[in-house]
Amino acid sequence: MIGRLNHVAIAVKDLEKASGVYKNALGAKVGAPTEQPEHGVKVVFIELPNTKIELLEPLGEASPIAKFLEKSPDGGIHHVCYEVDDIIAARDQLKAQGARVLGDGTPKIGAHGKPVLFLHPKDFCGTLVELEQV
Repeated sequence: MIGRLNHVAIAVKDLEKASGVYKNALGAKVGAPTEQPEHGVKVVFIELPNTKIELLEPLGEASPIAKFLEKSPDGGIHHVCYEVDDIIAARDQLKAQGARVLGDGTPKIGAHGKPVLFLHPKDFCGTLVELEQV
């Protein structure tokens, strides 16, 4: 079921500053910032040869990233995203095995324009997992 690692998401307070760290200190290719109001975030993708890093800045105080940063003021890893061929089949298989899908279980369109779902961290070793259909 699980495919390749699509990205690791890191919550940050200042997207421009964090992007500069990856661009200037590490020499990484940094994409343009994009607002994702339906998810409450502004994102930047850092392109790596084998995957991506997604930097997440909250859009307002109601953002789940704002809540994450309240608990972890320095930021940090928020979630990992794995690719799946069929997000509905993956969701149904995981639910049948007892995994909890966050929200109402209906995929939403993510930052790459593809359907995504999030899985409860308590079911995955303390890690919030995002599934993205390829």
